[in-house]
Amino acid sequence: MSTLHLDHVSLVYDQRGQAGHLVLDGISRELGPDDFVTIVGRSGSGKTSLLNIAAGFVAPTRGRVSLDGQPVKGPGADRAVVFQDDALFPWLSARENVAFALKLQGISKAERAARADGLLEAVGLARAGNKAIWQLSGGMRQRVGIARALAADPRFLLMDEPLGALDAMTRERMQELLLDVWRKSGAGVLLITHGIEEALFLGSRVVVLSANPGRVVADLSFDFGRRFLAGEAARSVKSDPQFIAAREHLRDLIDEEQQDIAA
Repeated sequence: MSTLHLDHVSLVYDQRGQAGHLVLDGISRELGPDDFVTIVGRSGSGKTSLLNIAAGFVAPTRGRVSLDGQPVKGPGADRAVVFQDDALFPWLSARENVAFALKLQGISKAERAARADGLLEAVGLARAGNKAIWQLSGGMRQRVGIARALAADPRFLLMDEPLGALDAMTRERMQELLLDVWRKSGAGVLLITHGIEEALFLGSRVVVLSANPGRVVADLSFDFGRRFLAGEAARSVKSDPQFIAAREHLRDLIDEEQQDIAA
């Protein structure tokens, strides 16, 4: 069972020879295949920086990142990344975008087309393989991006505000899709979001970061996403008094941090 481990990770951004800016300070957390970890915090809490370190795009100034005990020294197929901007190739079809990583692996055209179609079906786009990217809505493009990330069969799926640019109704449907993808793929998920309700609905764990620098304020476990996967309606889950109380508790944690900064 794979584990992505951040061990006392800190990050300092240099500022042209002057004293650097401390972005993240001493963060230690583990992510396993059964985890859907959502990270929330105000601007300046280093959420995206933390994801970039986990992905191997940025090296920590101090501390260590490891995957199954081996140091993470850069990006890898074991950690697929989905950004808010879908970053699809506009000159390729939906199927060709999903199959791109498979092509780099030398997989035959017929096999990669079949696997791409299977992944598109898994994200609710069974009939969209031949469509050009410009023919797809924002939600459909983000589904293609998720399918493309899954094509590499990653052990971990790292997402930076993947639903941030979507309208409210599409965003709710995509939240449900992400939970289904988590269940079916067997990959651990780390997702950055500004939405407290989104973090709570999706996350088996919700990590709250303080700002300037980013430190872990809380790491709380919830079962709301699993309740949805077990058959409970999303509207029922989100209207549950326990969900509402948890949402207000998270909001209070974030507001308290902001008040401490202002003081």
